[in-house]
Amino acid sequence: MNKHKILITGAGGYIGSVSTYLFLQKGYEVVALDDFSTGNREALEFLQTKFNKEQFRFYQIDLHDDLSPIFNQEQGIEAVIHYAASCLVDESMKNPQKYFYNNVCGTQNLLATLLRYGIKNIVFSSTCAVYGEANYVPVDEKHPTDPKNPYGESKLMIERMIEWLCKLQELNYVILRYFNVCGASDDGLIGDSKTPSVLLVQNAVRGALGIEPFFLTCPKVNTPDGTPIRDYINVVDLNLAHLKAVEYLLKGKNSQIINLGTGQGNSVLEIIKKVEEMTGYQFDLQKTDPRQGEYAEMIASIEKAEKLLDWKPQRTIKDSIESLVKWYKEHPQGWSEAI
Repeated sequence: MNKHKILITGAGGYIGSVSTYLFLQKGYEVVALDDFSTGNREALEFLQTKFNKEQFRFYQIDLHDDLSPIFNQEQGIEAVIHYAASCLVDESMKNPQKYFYNNVCGTQNLLATLLRYGIKNIVFSSTCAVYGEANYVPVDEKHPTDPKNPYGESKLMIERMIEWLCKLQELNYVILRYFNVCGASDDGLIGDSKTPSVLLVQNAVRGALGIEPFFLTCPKVNTPDGTPIRDYINVVDLNLAHLKAVEYLLKGKNSQIINLGTGQGNSVLEIIKKVEEMTGYQFDLQKTDPRQGEYAEMIASIEKAEKLLDWKPQRTIKDSIESLVKWYKEHPQGWSEAI
């Protein structure tokens, strides 16, 4: 087994559960936290059965609570990957207080606890929503930050807290700003359990498989086909970057902010066409109320990730759709109703 012991917050969520699976496959000892408000206990129970309690343990806890009993019990944690967050742009426009409380206050308690226990390495799950509207594409890490929704603002506030703690209290970090995440684990064993999901590729696959109706929720924007263009990164590729970020910090290298995407964009209609091609299903596209807080185009520059982490995405949109088809055929309603 890999000698390194890490802690993952939000491990029962979509990205967190795929990450937990990946780190376990790579031989890490993993301690996981989740309050299961949106994450899934079943995902972590499945992983504990697949691996074992010596390699993987999980705890149900809210990040606002006293975390010290877990850190007293789990000695020797070398790095933390912090995924736990409320992460719906539209919801953040309607309930901003939830986002500042859950994301900012919960993270502050986590950071204070880490420093108290001498844990100095954190990989933080941030978002391209910190940039707001793109002034230019592809968007690099020097692009101005100007969030257009409380979700993005909450993540930017956390970034700034982490940067100050780096300057004043020797916290080391890699902040990873995600673009649009899609797909499931390559074997289809671990995937997105949110129902309904807010993620386009997931929803399109669910629609094509007849699990639930698919509606266009995007506003009309100024792009060639009138639908938003996004950079869709596969969830396994995304988490391989987290693995590289942990290795980077454990080597004692300098703290960094890094974008994670593919460097390429697809419009909403292009994604729908790709799902149709791969599943043989033809959508009768119906619109519903557009989501708030959306913008026209967002594509990542990934040169920094390639240079510093020696990482580049390996999986295509086709790979992401294939893995989602596998996942949803076994788990049409997510973990709780596996076939």
